[in-house]
Parts: sequence; C-alpha cells; structure tokens
Amino acid sequence: MDAVLGAAAGLRARLRRRSSSVKSRGDVRDEHPLRLIAFIERLPRRAGLMATLLLLAASAGLGIVKGGHLDDFLISLSDTRNALANSAGFRITSVAINGRKQLSQDEVLAIGGVNGRSSLLFLDAAAVREKLRADAWISDATVLKLYPGQLRIDITERAPFALWQHDGHLFVISEDGAVLQNYVPDRFVKLPLVVGKGAATHAKDFLALLARYPQVNAVTRAAIFVGERRWSLLFNDGLEVRLPKNDVSNALASLSKLDKDEQLFSKDIVAIDLRLPDRLIVQLSDDAAKAREDALKKKEPKKKVGDA
Repeated sequence: MDAVLGAAAGLRARLRRRSSSVKSRGDVRDEHPLRLIAFIERLPRRAGLMATLLLLAASAGLGIVKGGHLDDFLISLSDTRNALANSAGFRITSVAINGRKQLSQDEVLAIGGVNGRSSLLFLDAAAVREKLRADAWISDATVLKLYPGQLRIDITERAPFALWQHDGHLFVISEDGAVLQNYVPDRFVKLPLVVGKGAATHAKDFLALLARYPQVNAVTRAAIFVGERRWSLLFNDGLEVRLPKNDVSNALASLSKLDKDEQLFSKDIVAIDLRLPDRLIVQLSDDAAKAREDALKKKEPKKKVGDA
C-alpha cells in the first residue's frame, strides 16, 4: 500500500515539474497535464486507500474465477450468511413433509438442497420447489416458510407402476413412463414387466387392457412391445403369444376363451400367433411336433399288394 501511495506522490511531482516547464515555454498543447494535476489534488486523502482495496478485490475476484473456485466461494459466502441468520434466531428448527411414500424425509430435503446449515431467512422457497419438481419421483411440490424457524413441504409423488427393460437395463417407471429409478429394489420386483423401445410410454393403456382378462394376465411374465407397433406376451412357462396391432381386445378375449374351453395354455406348444384376424396359428414344441408326425405316420393306410 505504501508503494502505491508513493507511486501516486511521484506521479504528482513529475506532473508538477512538467507543468512548470509548459508554463515557461507557453506551450498551449500541453495544458492537459495541468488539468490532471488539478483532478488529483481534488481527490480525498483516502482515495488511494480505496483504490488499492478495490484493486485487491478485483484481483481476488479474477483469481477466484480463473482458478475455478467460484462455486466454492459462493458456497462459503452462503454458509457465512446463513450462519449469521441462524445466530440471529432464524435457524430451521422444525420440518414437516407431507405426501411422501417412497422417499424419506432426508431424501426430500437433500433433493431440495436444504441442509443443517440452511437458515429460514435466506432459504429460497421457489428454488427449493423447482429442485423438488425436477426430481423424477416428485410430480409437484409446495414450500412454505413459517417464521421464525418452521419449514413445511407438501409433495405429490409419482407411484411405481411397472418395470421397463430396455437395452439390457431394468428401470422402475411410473404410469406416465417416467423413469423413477435405474435399479430395482426388492420391494418392486413383483411389478409388471414391459420390454422394448417405447414400451414405457405405452404400458399404462396396454396393462389396463390386459387386466380385463385375468386368465391371461395371471400367467403373463412380460409384455413385449415389438417394433413400437404391437405387443407380444411371454408366459411364465416360456409360451409366446403374438398379438395383432389392432383389435387387441378381441384377440385377448379369444385367447382367454380357448384356454377356458380347451386348456390351450397347458398344451405342449411354444407360440400362439393371433396376428391374422381369421385364424389362429399354433407352433408346437420340437417334442410335440415329432410326436405328432409319428402319430400321423401310424395312421397312414398300408398299401395292399398289387396297388400301384
């Protein structure tokens, strides 16, 4: 700081000497140093100190930004501000969270960015609400600050609806197809399973239709969305049922009736094709197909002697 003040004094002295020289020569073109001297003389005595402080602050700010420490600095500044507010009596002493079912209280607070250092005074309720609504589990939220130290959060959670398998990964999804989790906790393993690209967003309507046919639904292990156009069913025993693109309800009704009348699902078959409206195609297992072939051969009439 002494160096800065000394430099300013030296500059002032040099300008005075130069102005004297200008006056002696009578050179009008060099009158601007005189104006500069007059301006410096009018500056308050503390101006040099203030300029130095501003220079130091600017240098520190530039270093923080260039060094990539801006986020850390802002966090530190926020913590300091909150600490002052907490000491003044605005500490969050009570939190009430309504509407949570799958999320814990700590998870909701962490999602909203509320921690033990937060003060009610400087808590941005709108920002907390937006953070909560950005989470896949939360469809809506309200945040209310009750001074001096109570925080109330009301959330509407999305419900886990089904499991979605895509590209070798398994997700927990909601009715609207939103991915809630990219892993499956034990409590969700019994949810319906849908497979394939686009299956997540089409699952709600199809699974509702399938539920209308409990005889089929009860033995279904997975619903597979094929080519983003139609569904196939995979039964618990490995039987595949290929459904048509249109009039799926009628196909499921026919399938349910065939099993009720002829115990179709218990037969030795590997696939049922219902894609053609006027016929049903059944694919036998290899063993069943061989047994059928052998049975047909035995039923062929033997040729008599002399028959051509």
